[in-house]
Amino acid sequence: MIFTNDKAIYIQMADRLCDEILSGVYKDDDRIPSVREYAVLLEVNTNTAVKAYEQLAREEIIYNKRGLGYFVTKGARKQILKVRKQEFMKERLPELFRQMNLLDITIEDVAEAYKKLTEC
Repeated sequence: MIFTNDKAIYIQMADRLCDEILSGVYKDDDRIPSVREYAVLLEVNTNTAVKAYEQLAREEIIYNKRGLGYFVTKGARKQILKVRKQEFMKERLPELFRQMNLLDITIEDVAEAYKKLTEC
């Protein structure tokens, strides 16, 4: 995984696990890689992976079964979608609309581009 400088690495790791849940790699009550396995996979310090897992556990996206590892919480996908949609609407959409206004791009232009992209 290539990390960016705009977010802490542990947050990017948590986002990646959420992406994997959203894409169906992990479903409700599926076991996810151990902290050490995920740290090795992403080539990061184990403590960084621990922080990512703790963050997801606080958000009730994953839960720990003592001695068995971490699992996806029932309804996690729905929760992630809810939070991400809110973030998109609050943080990204206003900037997108600002850029569209500056560049004189209409909703119809966007709809046409979207249609072309999804036809592939």
